Amino acid sequence: MRSFVRVLLGLALVFAGTSHLTFARQEFRAQVPELVPIDEDTTVLASGVAEIGLGSALVLASRRRRLVGTVVALFFVAVFPGNIAQWLNRRDGFGLDSDEKRIARLFGQPLLVAAALWSTRGGSRQRS
Repeated sequence: MRSFVRVLLGLALVFAGTSHLTFARQEFRAQVPELVPIDEDTTVLASGVAEIGLGSALVLASRRRRLVGTVVALFFVAVFPGNIAQWLNRRDGFGLDSDEKRIARLFGQPLLVAAALWSTRGGSRQRS
């Protein structure tokens, strides 16, 4: 089950990263907090590249799964301010067109952190 969740999460990250670079680029700009010191489009592109790399690492990692899971979890924590900014600034994107929907999304981020950590732990033969 852990491997299934790890691969699913990895594939979701690759898809999300690809969408940052292509069809959902404008939608992701709604999530960039004003405090980010570089322009929105550059931030979206950079985070997309990071998601593709992290997702690929989750899918392909065999010897360093714990490390990859930790880095992915930290990435999810790092992008959380974007979700908060989207809620606070009432920016629509990805069907999040109400405060209720944007708040509900905030509760999903800790689940992603937990999934990244849980899916890359376990098994007595696994090394860091």
